[in-house]
Amino acid sequence: MARKVGLTRDQVVEAAADLADSEGLHHLSLARVAAGLGVSSPSLYSHVDGLGGLHRALAVEASKRLDTEVRRAARGRTGVDALTSIGHAYRSFALRHPGRYATLQTTPSVEDDPEVFAAFGAVVSTLTAVLAELGLPEADAVSLIRALRSALHGFVSLEASGGFGLPADVDQSFEVLLEVIVLGMLARDRTNGE
Repeated sequence: MARKVGLTRDQVVEAAADLADSEGLHHLSLARVAAGLGVSSPSLYSHVDGLGGLHRALAVEASKRLDTEVRRAARGRTGVDALTSIGHAYRSFALRHPGRYATLQTTPSVEDDPEVFAAFGAVVSTLTAVLAELGLPEADAVSLIRALRSALHGFVSLEASGGFGLPADVDQSFEVLLEVIVLGMLARDRTNGE
């Protein structure tokens, strides 16, 4: 296969992201991305550093996209309304983009990969600002964000894998999850402030 003239790194990453979303991150390969773009696998190496580099690029792209959606969800809202809207945006992103979402599950340290760490940190900054608006202590931000992320990830992972077989409305269950998390954060702060 001849190299496709004008192929860009962004096109390679987008093709890989679309493949990961439609077929699963575990099915992603350079050969499959190249075939979808009509090029040979070796031609992708001028755009990404192998499969590992492609996964890394996907993680950066996914984190930027999630950050955009989280910021959009928080825009014009404050406090509980902002946090609830962010929760809905997170769930929507995870369900619409399962392959991209899968790249966000391992967070490197700043020493291991400063670029990916910074990309992932953008969402954390938005959440930290919302937690501050709720009056929650800055010292607790990381732990609260981890708790929120864990709850959201658990829910969307179960939902995506068909883990909710009981005849109750899944959307209503998600509302309950958000309510419990937010009330728990606020109650914890009141308890710690006494």
